[in-house]
Amino acid sequence: MRRALVVLLAVGFGGLGTLALASAPRAATTTTAATATTTPSTARGRSMFVASCASCHGQDARGVRGRGPSLVGVGALAADFELRTGRMPLAAPHQEPMRHHPAFSGARIADLVAYIGSLGGPPVPVVSGGSVRRGHERFADSCAGCHQIVGRGGIATGAVAPALQDATPVQVAEAVRLGPYLMPRFGPRQLTDGDVADLAAYVTYTRHLQNPGGWAIGNLGPVPEGLVCWGIAMVLLLGAARSLGERAR
Repeated sequence: MRRALVVLLAVGFGGLGTLALASAPRAATTTTAATATTTPSTARGRSMFVASCASCHGQDARGVRGRGPSLVGVGALAADFELRTGRMPLAAPHQEPMRHHPAFSGARIADLVAYIGSLGGPPVPVVSGGSVRRGHERFADSCAGCHQIVGRGGIATGAVAPALQDATPVQVAEAVRLGPYLMPRFGPRQLTDGDVADLAAYVTYTRHLQNPGGWAIGNLGPVPEGLVCWGIAMVLLLGAARSLGERAR
């Protein structure tokens, strides 16, 4: 009886030891896999670049004449903006980049940004704080001529100035420093980092505007508002003219 009890205890402890040994490597593997998934990799970014970007930007990222510019020195800032706003990759080299759903997942974008960033250039900016009031002043001075005073977009010479309601504060800062497509580039001498934070705060504010005056007509500005007013006025004037004419009879 004692011998049987000893055998059962030995088997039980042996099984527990086996389970412990089997579970330890799996936990380590899971942790490693999770870390590898969340940490950007320049090696993976390089592989993705060769597969998806090299046809326009070259195997060495120094550009291809007539197809795409060099990316050496543009930094993580440019790559992050173009990829996260879906402006890249383009269907045709001379097409105007427009905001679309990103072509790659967040993790793949992070890898590509890490690779392009390794070629030199400014990092992804960090934006915090900012004053809506000062941002409104900066926006009126530097941005409203193309994007309209509440960021609903417009038509510029040779391009379309996009609406800004989907832009994150970081993307606003990236666009200011990058100057995508025909947009002018603003350096720290023109707009300080504090000015950029103010702009980002104002652009974020324009997403949910209050309209105490009533019907905003999409916040598209004075031209459509004037057209609507003229349309209503014409209907009222025609009605008044017809009423007076009938009375004259």
